Amino acid sequence: MKNTLLLSFLFLAFGSFSQTAQSVLDKINKKYAEIKDYTVDAKVTADIPMIKILPSNVKIYFKQKDKFKIESKGIVILPKQGFTELNNFLANKSKYTAVFGDSLVIRTVQTRLINIIPNESNGEIILAKIWVDQENMVIMRSQITTQTNGTVKIDYTYGDQLKKGLPSVMKFEIDVKKFKMPKSVASDINKSSKDPKKEKEKKRTKGTITITLSNYKVNTGLSDAVFKEKKK
Repeated sequence: MKNTLLLSFLFLAFGSFSQTAQSVLDKINKKYAEIKDYTVDAKVTADIPMIKILPSNVKIYFKQKDKFKIESKGIVILPKQGFTELNNFLANKSKYTAVFGDSLVIRTVQTRLINIIPNESNGEIILAKIWVDQENMVIMRSQITTQTNGTVKIDYTYGDQLKKGLPSVMKFEIDVKKFKMPKSVASDINKSSKDPKKEKEKKRTKGTITITLSNYKVNTGLSDAVFKEKKK
């Protein structure tokens, strides 16, 4: 009986470790490829030093492989790193080498780090790290270092779209000095002030953007016309 239990344990252990980092990414990529298009409502809130931006409600449209559109009545800071940039990069296996790292518990979920090392040095992504929930094959956290926006960390929370790999909340942590802001708000960061509170705020180097997503409509057959800019 003891030998049977030992063999069962060794079989399970061998099975879990026999997966390569790339085979895990292949499963995530397969799930992502099944999402041909979606529309979703999003509430965007930003906490960025020296910038006052009210929460805004937007609608996001996506269609494979890189069509992406935001409808909003106001100013929205919405990083693309967590929506299209990372997924498109991971889909092309010739562009990178994937290597397992340590395990980490994120919000009670056991995850495994995968380091994504680009094979070329002149691309937009310099280095990416993703922490994967291997039971559900979803990304729980990513940390992407790019040429133009510095390092962006993203935490993903999932709800009723877990099986499809679509998050319900995305929280971005950005490097304020390196992240590209809309021109209409970028100048506010550099304004000087004699107010001690504002001077202290100005010294903050990190900002957060939280996106709460709801009312997903998936694989409805979005037309390409949705993504064409309207003539003024």
